[in-house]
Amino acid sequence: VQLQASGGGLVQAGGSLRLSCAASGRTFSNYIMGWFRQAPGKEREFVAAISRNAGRTDYADSVKGRFTISRDNNKNTGYLQMNGLKPEDTAVYYCAADRSAATSSLRTKYIEYDYWGQGTQVTVSS
Repeated sequence: VQLQASGGGLVQAGGSLRLSCAASGRTFSNYIMGWFRQAPGKEREFVAAISRNAGRTDYADSVKGRFTISRDNNKNTGYLQMNGLKPEDTAVYYCAADRSAATSSLRTKYIEYDYWGQGTQVTVSS
């Protein structure tokens, strides 16, 4: 599956952005989807994940209550709604797909994901 992330940009602290991840090539609903981010000089870190049918979600503690992951399998697109953005949210955001079985637990380690988009820059000014 090919993934294309978009929607990043420059926003002031407290603002909002919605990232999109468009999938093509394979049936999107066959994959668990995740979002990760990587700031300069730091390792790629887990942000959120959503199960194949959107019945389960998981979030990093740092974004709980501010970010919402969702997906529309009919549109082959996943989303990350980011509210209450903080300067420490500044990073390149990547969407990823995991081909694990539908009943698998949601993965939080980047090495467990099989496919990656190209990343979209999010910059939050103070």
